[in-house]
Amino acid sequence: MKKLFLIFIILLAGCTGIPQGITVVEDFALDRYLGTWHEIARLDNRFEKELDPVSATYSLAPDGSVKVVNKGFDLKKQEWKTIEGRGVFLDDRNTTQGALKVSFFGPFYASYNVIDLDSAGYRWAMVCGRDKSYFWILSKDTVMEPAQLKALVAKAATLGFDMARLRYPGRQNP
Repeated sequence: MKKLFLIFIILLAGCTGIPQGITVVEDFALDRYLGTWHEIARLDNRFEKELDPVSATYSLAPDGSVKVVNKGFDLKKQEWKTIEGRGVFLDDRNTTQGALKVSFFGPFYASYNVIDLDSAGYRWAMVCGRDKSYFWILSKDTVMEPAQLKALVAKAATLGFDMARLRYPGRQNP
């Protein structure tokens, strides 16, 4: 039983972290990040496969965590899907780094790493998961200036993300 519990703990710990060679944003201000973000581009993943468009709304919960509401239109079922979750900083002693973890299913957390950000206006962000197979370009606007999008895609490629697999949900394709 002890071995099973240890394996379970190791698996849970494997769901969070920052990919090797990637750094998160320093001087991250959660209060400025709150609000609705629209998915401009993503590496497809199993939980968003048929969703287009997708947005995420972040708000402060009474306990100090972040309430996360993800919303996407299911193209196959022709209906909106919504899921609520909870986010907290990866290291609760350091709330100025863009390293968070989000849970939609009880004690199971996944990484939410803000790796680039419009530090002046908090209008766009690049986010990744625990490894380089999870990647998003987000904007507080439903579209992004093409030159800005192109620059972010180029930067992501230099960081080792597979931009050949990048998907541009409905809104724009550079």
